[in-house]
Parts: sequence; structure tokens; C-alpha cells
Amino acid sequence: MTDLSPLRRALISVSDKSGLVDLARALSARGVELLSTGGSAAALRDAGLPVRDVADVTGFPEMMDGRVKTLHPAVHGGLLALRDNSDHVAAMEEHGIGAIDLLVVNLYPFEETVAKGADYDTCIENIDIGGPAMIRAAAKNHGFVSVVVDVEDYAPLLAELDVHDGQTSLAFRQRQAQIAYARTGAYDAAVSTWMAAAIGEQTPRRRVLAGTLAQSLRYGENPHQAAAFYTDGSARVGVATAQQLQGKELSYNNINDTDAAFELVSEFAAADGPACAIIKHANPCGVATGATLKEAYGRAFDCDRTSAFGGIIALNQPLDGETAEAIAGIFTEVVIAPGADDAAREIFAKKKNLRLLVTPGLAGADLGGLAFRQVSGGFLMQDRDSHMLNRDALRVVTKRQPSDAEMADLLFAWTVAKHVKSNAIVYVKDGATVGVGAGQMSRVDSTRIAARKSLDMAEALGLDAPLTQGSVVASDAFFPFADGVITAAEAGAVALIQPGGSMRDEEVIAAADEAGLTMVFTGMRHFRH
Repeated sequence: MTDLSPLRRALISVSDKSGLVDLARALSARGVELLSTGGSAAALRDAGLPVRDVADVTGFPEMMDGRVKTLHPAVHGGLLALRDNSDHVAAMEEHGIGAIDLLVVNLYPFEETVAKGADYDTCIENIDIGGPAMIRAAAKNHGFVSVVVDVEDYAPLLAELDVHDGQTSLAFRQRQAQIAYARTGAYDAAVSTWMAAAIGEQTPRRRVLAGTLAQSLRYGENPHQAAAFYTDGSARVGVATAQQLQGKELSYNNINDTDAAFELVSEFAAADGPACAIIKHANPCGVATGATLKEAYGRAFDCDRTSAFGGIIALNQPLDGETAEAIAGIFTEVVIAPGADDAAREIFAKKKNLRLLVTPGLAGADLGGLAFRQVSGGFLMQDRDSHMLNRDALRVVTKRQPSDAEMADLLFAWTVAKHVKSNAIVYVKDGATVGVGAGQMSRVDSTRIAARKSLDMAEALGLDAPLTQGSVVASDAFFPFADGVITAAEAGAVALIQPGGSMRDEEVIAAADEAGLTMVFTGMRHFRH
């Protein structure tokens, strides 16, 4: 292994031909011999560059529809030979194997093929074999060989050659080797994940996670924690695919909270009317619908104005000037919406630190996919909670039936409760949250906290009665005792929605009947830990 290694011969075989000709021209100008395959070789010839086909080197033509072209000792020997090992050098001379000092390969577009919804056979044909084999060989021999797998590394390669007079440093080759192994690892992860889904294997023996660096973060949840943001290649609309129009760099907590806000507001289709969600520490502190986006924001804000300070706001329709003006009245960390008009952008431009993110649409209520959580020594995996409540499956268990208005609020409250940390209690009135209790160890405590916060807001707004008067309540899991129902009734609630299934359901139902409440069972829960 040596520090500086000369670059005399390069093998280029790429699927993505962005920047290919410019790179090859720059290498050729530096006296580097070019080897290539198939379409890459044709592109270089069309550009008037001297290039030698790999088939000439191996003595075998490309065959089996291109499945076999680089799997040959003349290629892998050239990549793997140790230049300072006399036996390796002798073997190269004996078998006429020329050293390959640079490998430039990007792989068949398997991930893109899957994302387009291609059929099984098409996906199989887009699994690269020779590319990963060469990449791994070159990366292993990074003591002498440079490997480039991303178009974004073409310029750094040429800069490296300029600095070291046509040579590459060991540090450069080590960095490129790490990138190369990460790429083949991510590629194999994509293939294995797709295949598990294709054959219906829900819990494969091995599960591999992979991501691409989107942003190095200043720190994590706290300043002493290093952090970074990685994307997983998913096409789902959200914070990972949003465009930031202005504001400071997103922090770890910003990204986490913005994701929570956007996933919640995406439950409300834009066609059904304006909706707004305000999030603080990954929990909703206000969610509402309205006749206009400004009204939806105002109603969400009035649920808990104290917690909304420094919060994250998500909208289900493009941000307009009037709504932007209202939002600009308090300190807000992030606003995310499916677009923003010129008036809104002009207003927010005066708030230099406010981050404005726009997306091409909503994520949609069907979350889909898998969710992961790390634990010591491993990680947990589950389907994301994409369950959509079937109104026909609801069961009214009390003597009093809910009115149409109550049922609409119950469904709204249930939707919000799905996005509140357990134990979750949500009070709703007229399509707006009026009290949220989150993350308590006791369900009755969540019920009390939500009612207390609602009472505080009523006093702050100068109202004669608590906001919870005439409200409905959603509980993400069953009430284990009647105390939660009694507390909700004392706060002025008139209807409840909960999963049911407690050993004390009869006691809970009796308490609701005694208080004149209507109660609906969903038969399923929405724990969010």
C-alpha cells in the first residue's frame, strides 16, 4: 500500500451517463487509457474519444443480453492485483493482465425501476451483478485503485489528480472505498427489501436499512449529540422531499417535528377544505379546519397559544398572504405547506430565521411502508399505522346515539389522536381541537391535563365557559376505569370515541350513560410511543 498511486488506466461502465463525456475527456487529456463497455463505450466514441472495449481485453464478447461482460480474470485481476506483491505482478505478466487504476461505475437503476412500479421480471433484469463485483474488488484494493460510484465525485477525482500530478492519495482512495461499499450495501438492501415484499416475506431473516446523506446537522436533540439527516429513497411526499425556500438550516428537532406536523395535516385532503396542524415536541398543540386557511390556523392557534409559540405549522393547502400575515404574528420555527403564493413569500421574507418548506402535494392519509426504532442491540420493525377508520365498523355502546355533528367531531378527534403520543386524549369541538393531553403514564391524567389547558385558554381568550363545553373526546386506547369518562364529562364533553376492550367496559359505559354521554367503540387502538 502506498500513499500516492499513479492513474494510467481507467475502466468506465456507467448506467447514468451524466457527466460521462466530460470526465472521460479530462482523463484522456491526462494520458489515461480508457476501457469501457456497451453504451458507455459508444457514448465515448460518439464524442470522438479513444476507448478500448472490455471485450477486447477479455477476449470474450458481451453475452446473455449483457449479463456477462466484466466477470473475467482480465478485469478482476487488473483491479485486485497488489502492485507491490511480486507474485501478483508475475501472475499479471504471465496471463497478460493489465492493471486498472481507476474504476468508474454506477449501477443499473434498480431503485428507480422499482419506484416506477415495474413488474417482477423487469425488476430482476435491473439487478446489477458485474457492477457490484467490480466495485467491491476495486474498493478492497484501495491501496492502489481508486473507485468512483457517484457522479458528484467526478470533480473531486479530477481535482485530486491535479493536486498530485496525475496520482491519487491514499486518503482519497480510502474515502472513495468507503463510499463504494456503502453504495453496494445500499443497493443490496434495496434488492432484498423489494424481494421480501414481492414474495410476501414480512419478517425476513435479515433486514438491512440504508440511507443517503441529505444534511449534516449542527447537533442532535441536544448540543452534545452529533447528528445527520439521511433519506431512504422513498418517493413519499414529506419533509425529506420538501424544498426549503428560506430560513435557517433545519435542526434535528425541526426535521422530527416537521415530519410529525406534515403527516398529521396530510390526513385532511385539500379538496375537503383548509386544515392546519401546529406541533410542539412531536405532539399536536392545535389542529383545526376552517372556511379559509387563515381561519383554520386561527382556530388551531386558539387551542393552546402558549405551546404554539416556537412551534411547527403544517397546512394542507398552499400558503396565502393572509394566513402568512397571521402566522408571522408570533415566533414560529417552521411552516410546511403544498406551495406558497408570492404574497406569502414576501411576508415571510421579512422573517429571516423562519423556515418555509414547500412540497408538491400532501403525503396522503395512507402512510404505508415500515417504521423502525432502535433498541440496545437491535431495532424494532412494524408496519406504519396507516389504518383508516371505517365508519360502518363503529359501534355505539351507550343509550344515547351521537348526532351527525357529534359524529363528525368524533371522527376528527380520532384522526388527531392517532398522531398524539400515548396516553392520548383529544377534546374537539366544531372541527377544532380544544384540548390535548399527551404522553402521560395515566389516561385520566391526560384527560385532566387536556381539560385544564382548555380552561386556561378560555380564560386567556376572555370566554365565559371552557372550550371543552359541548366537545367530544377521543382516547387512543380504551379507558381502563370510569374515572377518565367522569373527568371528561365534568369538563363538559358530550361524546366519546375509544377502542373499547377493557375488562371494565360495562362500568365505563354505565358511567357514560349516567352522565348522558354518547360513546362509540372503534374496535382498534392508535398507540404512539
